[in-house]
Amino acid sequence: MKLNQHNLPRLAVARPSYDPSQLRQGIVHIGVGGFHRAHQAAYTDALMNLGEGLDWAICGAGLRREDRAMRDALAAQDHLYTLFELGDQPDTQVRVIAAINGMLLAEDGAEALLAKLAEPNIRIVSLTITEGGYCIDDSTGEFRADLPQIQHDLANPQAPQSVFGFLCEALRRRREAGSGPFTVMSCDNLPHNGDVARKALLAFAHLQNHDLARWIDGHVSFPNAMVDRITPMTSPAHRQQLLERHGVDDAWPVVCEPFLQWVVEDKFVSGRPAWEQVGVQFTDDVTPYEEMKIKLLNGSHLALTYLGFLQGYRFVHETLADPLLRRYMHTFMDQDVTPQLAPVPGIDLTRYKHSLTERFANRAIADQLERVCSDGSSKFPKFIVPTANRLIADGKPLERVALVVAAWALYLRGEDEQGTRYSIPDPRAADCQARVAQRDGLAARVLGDEAIFGSAIPASKAFVSAFERLYDSLREIGVSETLRQVLGD
Repeated sequence: MKLNQHNLPRLAVARPSYDPSQLRQGIVHIGVGGFHRAHQAAYTDALMNLGEGLDWAICGAGLRREDRAMRDALAAQDHLYTLFELGDQPDTQVRVIAAINGMLLAEDGAEALLAKLAEPNIRIVSLTITEGGYCIDDSTGEFRADLPQIQHDLANPQAPQSVFGFLCEALRRRREAGSGPFTVMSCDNLPHNGDVARKALLAFAHLQNHDLARWIDGHVSFPNAMVDRITPMTSPAHRQQLLERHGVDDAWPVVCEPFLQWVVEDKFVSGRPAWEQVGVQFTDDVTPYEEMKIKLLNGSHLALTYLGFLQGYRFVHETLADPLLRRYMHTFMDQDVTPQLAPVPGIDLTRYKHSLTERFANRAIADQLERVCSDGSSKFPKFIVPTANRLIADGKPLERVALVVAAWALYLRGEDEQGTRYSIPDPRAADCQARVAQRDGLAARVLGDEAIFGSAIPASKAFVSAFERLYDSLREIGVSETLRQVLGD
């Protein structure tokens, strides 16, 4: 049965207990994709199902041309969509979510979105714009004011294209109208995401209007958050599975694992939903939680995926079924990452690592290695480089972490051990691939990319040596034999 408001009462899956027509928007979310729909929107829907938070409905916003497909799919089914949990246990849920009740596209005209952001009832603007969307140069930590979209927005503040142009102009209008600020809440998977959003927005604002920048600095809040839920790309097979098992014909369901976690700093200037009623943990300092998640989950993901992809695997669970890759991941987590972590309130790290293994091994979710491998040039500075820098500083063994980088460098050549060719999903793919085109001088070209690896890694003779040795080993004897050597077999 086609998913829409008319058919909603006839669907044999969990449905909203609230009346979607009674919702009032309080959040604009920029970057509506799978993760937002499986995470923030799912939490908000769960709260609404308790009869709470009906004035916190979400208006989606898309700034990229690619966002039109999501807008059209949602609009065609009255902005309803299905959350389809996939796990090894039979009690996973399928439920229709109605917490998003509109979506605007910048491509259709900036004014409608600016007007929405300026509405007094909009009290939170949340973001999933990817790690690279904050226009921060990872090598210098500075805002990339030279980017074309930023230059455009500085010259055309009434017709912005970038997220920071939209936020700045909307806040200017709110200040002028006396309607107060909103909270800017990053839900992206990067360290200190709120601090990064604040730095980027203030940098943009100072380039445009120092007085407005000072007002934003004093009135807008940017809570840091740790977000966690594995959400693979929705495939035609997922849609078919939902239709055959549950009778729901959804143009774009979201599939995800059963696990869900959100730890947020309680810093909201204009109120927030009572998300704590549905499992969100509020804290004064999210740092230990995000360090744990980013270094263990995201770092281990990268440690597995490039090696697995080179072997010909295409799903995360396949890598965990490989005994050598599984041992390598456990050794990396236990010996390289865990000693760097501070105690995390309420978390047993041994249990947490065990849960990661179970989550990665989830066959039902069929998480694609291509998804995890994507945007490596943006992921390495956040997920691997801090671990490597600490190991270098402490004089610890570097082979395991250098292997992650060596595997990425070989992956960039675009051919796995079976001879299968593949494309590199990364905005910097052409530049990165050019750096691995020739073996001579490869280490200097790859590790010398400061935007990715900073200064400590190329300056470490031990790291460079390990990287070169392991890169050559992967090429000459393959992933399995290289792993045996690294693991001491």
